[in-house]
Amino acid sequence: MTGFVVLAVTLAAGTLAGFLLKARAGTFRGKDGAMDLGEPLGERATLVQFSSAFCQPCRATRRVLADVAAMVPGVRHVEIDAESRLDLVRAHDVMKTPTVFVLDRSGNIVKRASGQPRKADVIAALALAVDNPSQ
Repeated sequence: MTGFVVLAVTLAAGTLAGFLLKARAGTFRGKDGAMDLGEPLGERATLVQFSSAFCQPCRATRRVLADVAAMVPGVRHVEIDAESRLDLVRAHDVMKTPTVFVLDRSGNIVKRASGQPRKADVIAALALAVDNPSQ
């Protein structure tokens, strides 16, 4: 009987953890410091995407970020291959692809999301970067 209780508790904890991770995927979180990409930033803000070669959600994320960057003047979309820029991956704790950073004009990270973000969430996070008074 004790084994059954342990099994039930383990399954419940694993299920709960899975739901929490799935709910959190693609949502933007708070600040994380500054990022030096080694290339020009957008005039008003920059959308940085960490991708990998065989990442299916990275393709959809690329389309969303490109659409948002095209909609807002002065915003640039930069895609970084995570495998070739391990220095940035390690420095900013990128654990999976796609991971998206929203930078203000100075290169400060305003928001970040792991997983495929929704277009509305990208626009909301971008509004914070464009309106950031610390610029």
